[in-house]
Amino acid sequence: MIDTARDGHAPQVTFATLYDTLRGRVPELAVDLDAWTRRMMRWHFSPDTGSRFWVSRLPRLGFDPLKDVDGFAALELFGLFDKAELRAASALDLRPRGYRDRPFRVFETGGTTGAPCRIVNVTRLAYDVEVYRTVLEARGVAGGDVLAMTPSGPHAYGHFVEGLADSWRGAVFAIDFDPRWVKASLRAGGEADAYTSHLVEQTLTLLTAERVSLLFTTSRLLLELAMRLPRPLHTYGVRAVCTGGTTCSAAEAAFLRQEHLDGVQWIDTYGNTLAGHALQADAVPGAPTLPGGTGHSYHLPPPFAVLQVVDPQDPWREVARGERGRVRVTTLLEDLFLPNLLERDSAIRTGPHPWFPWDGVAAVQPFRDGPTGGGEAVEGVY
Repeated sequence: MIDTARDGHAPQVTFATLYDTLRGRVPELAVDLDAWTRRMMRWHFSPDTGSRFWVSRLPRLGFDPLKDVDGFAALELFGLFDKAELRAASALDLRPRGYRDRPFRVFETGGTTGAPCRIVNVTRLAYDVEVYRTVLEARGVAGGDVLAMTPSGPHAYGHFVEGLADSWRGAVFAIDFDPRWVKASLRAGGEADAYTSHLVEQTLTLLTAERVSLLFTTSRLLLELAMRLPRPLHTYGVRAVCTGGTTCSAAEAAFLRQEHLDGVQWIDTYGNTLAGHALQADAVPGAPTLPGGTGHSYHLPPPFAVLQVVDPQDPWREVARGERGRVRVTTLLEDLFLPNLLERDSAIRTGPHPWFPWDGVAAVQPFRDGPTGGGEAVEGVY
């Protein structure tokens, strides 16, 4: 792990060198996607290295992943992944046997679309920290102390922020945050206001008492916090605010930038516990803003995961660049293999960006199934 000192003497990373730097620090990012897919098939379906979850399914798959999956496109043989299988699985059944002698952690999803799912982490968090830290260096805001207005307990987001600050020996000031409380309240017909106020009050106390450089939170909570701040955010010492989860609408994003984030960089990501962090790429000068977008696109780094935007009526057909569809994600990690998971979001497919030379998504919105827009997602503070 590289070392960024608090005095700011960090290795120079620019957006012109970002991709090459990422591949140098995380060599797996330089592996061809088809070659990585074959490697993951050997890992997940070998009795010596694979998890009980996947090895036990081998006899009923109807094909041999070691022989028949010769590249990424062949993962369609698995069909669409049913998240109910993950919800029903024991966390220990998900741990790869190849990591049986390694420390691991159990993370849980926020329960936006139902009961939470559990996954195990051995190496993924380290990948996420290294990639995100490199992006922060390119933006000139790596280092310093951090305020984590993020889910805590079993949720990966809080652990990620701690790992990031650990990489440069920064302090993390965390609030007590259980996202399921507000989701349960909303499902029962209640409101989120009281719990949101509880989270904002904790954050205001820490902002006043400590001098932090980075604020991590969700887009929904950033909106609430901004409207409660007695003075501009930059006066508290904050150089950048980093958000995760579902993105803001274009109008909300414009409001935050114009009214509350003067002098503060806003770095957004799109993703979740199962898919990982799709990194924000800033708008290319002169490029048109997509309808419903904020000017940014989001790029999930292969070969660890791949975002595809597909026809809602035919999840095996990718839409053309510039068209809207439903997000389908495949996660290809030693810790976690999830093929062809339909997400709860729709997005516009974008092409490669100068910073991230692979397709991305933009103008992310909740996926509305049918003319009434029905669905089971409860976002709450996300």
